[in-house]
Amino acid sequence: MLNTVYRLVAPGRFEVEFSDVAPDKDVTIVRPTHLSICHADQRYYQGLRPNAVLKQKLPMALIHEGIGDVVWDGSGQFDPGQKVVMIPNTPFETNPCIAENYLETSKFRSSGYDGYMQDMVDMRPDRVLALPDGINPIVAAFTELVSVSTSAVRRMKEFSHTKLERIGVWGDGNLGYITGLLVKYMFPGVKLFVFGLNRNKLADFSFADEVYSVSDIPDDLWVDQAFECVGSEGSRSAIEQMIDYTRPEGTLSLLGVSENPVGINTRMVLEKGLMLFGSSRSGVRDFEETLRLYKENPDFVTELNRIVGNVIEVKNISDMNKAFELDRQSPGKTIMLWNK
Repeated sequence: MLNTVYRLVAPGRFEVEFSDVAPDKDVTIVRPTHLSICHADQRYYQGLRPNAVLKQKLPMALIHEGIGDVVWDGSGQFDPGQKVVMIPNTPFETNPCIAENYLETSKFRSSGYDGYMQDMVDMRPDRVLALPDGINPIVAAFTELVSVSTSAVRRMKEFSHTKLERIGVWGDGNLGYITGLLVKYMFPGVKLFVFGLNRNKLADFSFADEVYSVSDIPDDLWVDQAFECVGSEGSRSAIEQMIDYTRPEGTLSLLGVSENPVGINTRMVLEKGLMLFGSSRSGVRDFEETLRLYKENPDFVTELNRIVGNVIEVKNISDMNKAFELDRQSPGKTIMLWNK
């Protein structure tokens, strides 16, 4: 089967290339229908990664958040036309001590090899999950991002001590919103504090118990555990505040991506006996948990829909560029209706 692939060959420039997709018993072929643009995709599109990285990675089809319809499934697990979520992380080994998304041998779509900006995507059957009936496809398109937060919140529960009364989330963007929402659904009864820069964005966190500007935090405020969802140059100040306001032996989860090294006040980390851990990407387990939350909590999906900023129909390369340009100007998630 002849497949059309839309690869980024240089910042801001997509080109069409062709490949063969062969039906096989070990392959599930998916036609993408809804694709979501991630900050990582934008960094490639805008040329914000180091030149050495761009030279190594490009040309490459972008996008690792998306859903689609099954065209062919050699495993017999899926029916033609069935709606599925595509899992971008592809492991090639198992390790009892290391999750699939941290294995050095794993590959990740739109980071080293082609993502979902294709007419058809050939997947391993274990990299595809059926989407529950009735789930909003616009929200389902960024399930991968939600699953990353799901992984971080789950690991927080595994790593932290038993006291989970007050949790803080630093970051008022999409990742902070999703993580905070997950905290409320996965830890019922926990008091949630959200800290950010933009008061208008903070007003959207209606599910939080308290929201604060990072420049106006009460001196006597404290949390048991904290999540950093800021990234870039803001990571340093966010982590510094987390260390200051987290009680002794608390756990700090780092999710924000920064290109440059971030300074950390190790003296206070040692004095308080804090644990810091990083979370990146996700695996099948996290996708399954996220889909379960979708199915059992319709309000959760409704709340997630609030962060959608743009929905744009994409038929050609001009539309692709338009979608990425709109996304860079909008704080919300941009969803491409992939009508290729």
